Amino acid sequence: MQFTEIVSEIERIAPLSAAVAWDASCVQVAARRQDVTKFAVCLDPTPASLSQALKLGAQGILSHHPLSLKPTLPRRLDAWHESLRLLFCADVPLYAAHTSLDVNHLGPAGWLAETLKLERRCVLEPVTQAVEGELPLGFGLAGDLPEPMTVRQIASLIAREAPMPVATVCGPEPQLVRRLAYCTGSGASLLGEAMAAGADLYVTGDIKYHMALEAEICLLDVGHHSLEEEMMRRMALLLQQRLRKVEVIFVPSVSPFRPMPLS
Repeated sequence: MQFTEIVSEIERIAPLSAAVAWDASCVQVAARRQDVTKFAVCLDPTPASLSQALKLGAQGILSHHPLSLKPTLPRRLDAWHESLRLLFCADVPLYAAHTSLDVNHLGPAGWLAETLKLERRCVLEPVTQAVEGELPLGFGLAGDLPEPMTVRQIASLIAREAPMPVATVCGPEPQLVRRLAYCTGSGASLLGEAMAAGADLYVTGDIKYHMALEAEICLLDVGHHSLEEEMMRRMALLLQQRLRKVEVIFVPSVSPFRPMPLS
């Protein structure tokens, strides 16, 4: 299958027209190779993930995070240089679907809403106009749980579905959560929208100290890695359903943050 055909399928799931202006959702590294029979999906285009994908025989790679939002000259022997070296030497193209994937709640970005069976959904930060009977594309979702749950029950459910060795809670913890909002990755900036959507609990990553101090609703910080790693695993499964002539492999990763057991 041609790499351009795979890109077209990715962009049906992650529409470039909805990506934000500062983003770099696009082909990151071009290659002479165009025929692809094995395609890899990963969260970050780190040397470790790219090396593993190439060892598995990948002839094309999709990452969620771009290789760089502001490319520079590879003038140092760092991770940027090594990632480029791996791709150039293998003649393997790299594509990133970043905010273009984040905004499509009908795709893998909506996996938590589907898992929790959220009802009366709304988008926290729309980026397109709503069509009657449909939600607009945008960042984050809020919805009602079919049955109220405790924060601990929700955290345990997420941990069963996604890699989440540790989570932190801040703000007033309700006895039961009836309406929940979430945003994959770093969604702290959407706290106001989560509150406006009536959420009892907001699930995201990268909550900062002063936001935690001043939180008016309960915040469950599951880290930047957790929800997006599961999103990309599901993206690989979805692409495998659509790309019948290509073997799609998911390259798992671990969070760069490691819990330290204390005696």
